Amino acid sequence: MPSKEPPRRRVPGPARPAGGGRPGRARGAAPARRRTYRPRPPRGPRRLKLGSPKPRLRFVALGLTLVVLVFAVRLLQVQAVDASAYTTRADQNRVLKSTVAAERGEITDRSGVPLAASDDAYDITADPSMFAPAFSKAPDTPERAAALLAPILGVDQAALVQKLKTPNSRYTVLAARQTPQVWNQIKDLKNVLATKASKDAAAGGPGTNPLAGVFDEESTKRVYPNGDLAAGILGFVNGAGHGAGGIESMLDKQLAGRDGEVSYTQSGGRRVPTGSSSEKPAVPGTDVQLTIDRDIQWEAQRAISDQVEKSKADRGYVVVQNARTGEVLAMADAPGFDPNDLSKAGADNLGNAALQDAYEPGSVAKIMTMSAVLQQKAATPLTHVVVPNRLHRGDRLFHDDIDHPTEYLTLNGVLAKSSNIGTIEAAGHLGGTQAQANKVLYSYLRKFGIGQPTGLAFPGETQGLLAKPGDWSTSQQYTIPFGQGLSINALQAASVYSTIANGGVRVQPTLVKGTRGPDGRFTPGPAPRKTRVVSPATARTVGTMLESVVGDVEGTGTSAKIPGYRVAGKTGTANRVDPKTGRYRGYTASFAGFAPVDKPQITVYCAIQNPTRGSYFGGSICGPIFKKVMEFSLKTLQVPPTGSAPARLPVTFDPGSGD
Repeated sequence: MPSKEPPRRRVPGPARPAGGGRPGRARGAAPARRRTYRPRPPRGPRRLKLGSPKPRLRFVALGLTLVVLVFAVRLLQVQAVDASAYTTRADQNRVLKSTVAAERGEITDRSGVPLAASDDAYDITADPSMFAPAFSKAPDTPERAAALLAPILGVDQAALVQKLKTPNSRYTVLAARQTPQVWNQIKDLKNVLATKASKDAAAGGPGTNPLAGVFDEESTKRVYPNGDLAAGILGFVNGAGHGAGGIESMLDKQLAGRDGEVSYTQSGGRRVPTGSSSEKPAVPGTDVQLTIDRDIQWEAQRAISDQVEKSKADRGYVVVQNARTGEVLAMADAPGFDPNDLSKAGADNLGNAALQDAYEPGSVAKIMTMSAVLQQKAATPLTHVVVPNRLHRGDRLFHDDIDHPTEYLTLNGVLAKSSNIGTIEAAGHLGGTQAQANKVLYSYLRKFGIGQPTGLAFPGETQGLLAKPGDWSTSQQYTIPFGQGLSINALQAASVYSTIANGGVRVQPTLVKGTRGPDGRFTPGPAPRKTRVVSPATARTVGTMLESVVGDVEGTGTSAKIPGYRVAGKTGTANRVDPKTGRYRGYTASFAGFAPVDKPQITVYCAIQNPTRGSYFGGSICGPIFKKVMEFSLKTLQVPPTGSAPARLPVTFDPGSGD
């Protein structure tokens, strides 16, 4: 059967516009096409339209690029721009640097016998950061460590605590130059505590070792194997390792050498075997060889120490010199000190009094006046000199050491009997007027080295006092000829006698024979300066006159006789200026001379300041010291007796003979 179409639904049309026309059609226009109705298909589920993924990918890529760029910039900054700074900060935490102390050079005597040397020692150090609570896990680690170390090191406990608490520090020295025994004791204690800490940690405890941050550094300690022998010459080394007196100070730079440095990687206070390390080796110091003879030095020091104690004197000195070369063979003073233990040394005894004390020499200086008189041909050894008991000059009355009737002496006798009055009379003939005589005498005193440095360049050395002749007071014009009114040191006095012994040529004193560098090469000291003071003939004549002082029964130096040797010498007893008050108080006793007279080799000078017990005359207390030291020196250096007969110059003359 044919299907039936559903009845069409009538849909009302649009309203007609006014005027009877149809919508959308103007008058006279063609009729509009009639629209055919088509039904809409039924609506299904609504479909979503996806956005494009490209913008999102671009955004993600841009973000990742920025992140990578930030990391790259930071990496560049760390690896290139700030690399050194970060390396330094890293090294501060894992690399330790320490100084490698240079071995200080030896000081030896003329034969190579050590007078000052260096022994192995240890500096006890610590890393303060390892004592901080953050590292040690205990708040009182510095106090515990200090309590353990103080008795071993002999250091104040509070001072150790302060060092161990040093902020922002990786290194501090707790005690320098300790013996190996001290470090071994600390090391053993440190190991015991480490074992105990390990057991404590295994049991669940804190496991702290209060000495974990204590370490050692190899160092050296200055030692003086002969104790106080030649201490005044050698000096000492202070706590910082620098010379603080004597040769140690004078040649500190050469003796010290150059320190090295070692750096290594560490962790937890222990060196990492596979870590990086570097080392700058230390350069050892230069060895110094002195002109001193250890044996002669020992005898001189023993002799002067005994006499100073016996005389209850303030101090004394002995100088021994090679008369030909100017080399100082011994320079001893008493009281001295032991440079190994300065805690027992008096502050006034730490220097070298033989070079640092300035004092009026007295009659030992008369040979300079006699040398000037003979060189100027103002007199001869046989010239007659009338010596009254008192002599009026200027506004003063002058006298000799003892009262005596008028004496009739030769110029040789004036020296032999050490007459002050006779010396004043002789010096007056050096010029037509007293002012002229003063200038002539001054010129000779300067040639002999008075009032100027000896040439040693020794620390603290005095050059003495010698005013210009125009500044001499009325009394100085007459006292300087016999050794008062000017001042010298002991080596200057010895050098005067060595000048006469050396034929009238002054050889600048020397104390350093040479040096030996780390390469083993020996470098001699500079040649000493030589100055002609008087002629050889004058020097021989003065030497013969000095022999009368010792050899003649009327001489003042008979206590200095040495069997088998011809000895020249001169006594001295001077009024002493008290260094504390600046006024005369007490005496300076002295004796100087050389031997053998006809072939001089050795000069010895002795002085004792302010003897208060027994005699204070130079011939009585210094003459025997001169004899002991001279006799010992002659035998030590194997100087044979010459065997020639001494000259016998007259001491007095007969006023009635007319000669």
